[in-house]
Amino acid sequence: MSQDSSEPAESTATEDTEESDLIRARGGDSDVFDRLVAPLRRELHAHCYRMLGSTHDADDAVQEALLRAWRGLARFEGRSSLRSWLYTVATRTCLDSIESRGRRALPIDLGPSSDRAVVDDTPVTDVAWLGPYPDVGLGDGRAAPDARYEQREAVELAFVAALQHLPGNQRAALLLFEVLGFSAAEIATMMDTSTTSVNSALARARVVVTKRVPAPTQQQTLRAVGDARLREIVSGYTTALEHGDGDALVALLTEDVTWSMPPRPHWYHGIDAVTDFAVRVPLTGCGSWRHSTTTANGQPAVGHYLWDEAAGAHLSWSVTVLALRGERISELTSFIGPEHFAPFGLPDSLP
Repeated sequence: MSQDSSEPAESTATEDTEESDLIRARGGDSDVFDRLVAPLRRELHAHCYRMLGSTHDADDAVQEALLRAWRGLARFEGRSSLRSWLYTVATRTCLDSIESRGRRALPIDLGPSSDRAVVDDTPVTDVAWLGPYPDVGLGDGRAAPDARYEQREAVELAFVAALQHLPGNQRAALLLFEVLGFSAAEIATMMDTSTTSVNSALARARVVVTKRVPAPTQQQTLRAVGDARLREIVSGYTTALEHGDGDALVALLTEDVTWSMPPRPHWYHGIDAVTDFAVRVPLTGCGSWRHSTTTANGQPAVGHYLWDEAAGAHLSWSVTVLALRGERISELTSFIGPEHFAPFGLPDSLP
């Protein structure tokens, strides 16, 4: 009884502290401002990644948004929560970035799949490629109970890739409503538009995303598979790659499996094409592999390292994100480049 009766007092005390801190921050205390926004940085970063499709762009957007918020703090009148206001600033920052940079893509967006391995495939540098997301520490956030997507579902690769096919305003409306639980009226205020426009953007966005995002979600699939079986599947995949065992690898794949490797433009669809690529390139044509397991986009992932004779070590090569259907791998997306490793806390090399 005493615990329940203390909750309003504790809540009031917290609100009083936040209001006191806001007054100090408006007065120019940057340390207090940093303390106020620190608990929100992670979820703001995830929001910016969903909007922009790049961890590095999300880094820049969060930094720019918090700088804008600090400079404009005197204009924050407290009519909404600090969290809502920061999401407003972050969303508008992302919309500015989308307008200047356009959307990010995967190889599947650029052309048809290849039937046979392209051994001399070279990177395409004039495309803004979608990137993987290090989801360690990404919790459930503070979305409303009726938000459609869980926080981890909303960083799944298929979902973020689908978002890239939406105009910026539709992307923002969908994320703010379906992922973060803001109301249409709140979103209209945040985006300086009408509730009718928000509802129209939501309707259009849902059509596109529903067509492009498979069901069940990876989160639902992974829960059904279970942690122990998932570890077996990932271990089977890495062992097959490192031992050059094509039969073992094929046994783990669905018949309609896809494998893509941004920034390389060619991709493969179906067990025959993927097998031809796997046997001719990573299993026999690349040399010695090592790996470190991780998670990316709410999905199992593997950091792959390829032997470099000059360095005398296995150097960072790609972060491969796995999608499952049942207990088989239905999609492999290998993000090639050492720049992907640091955000995951993965080392640059292995022995």
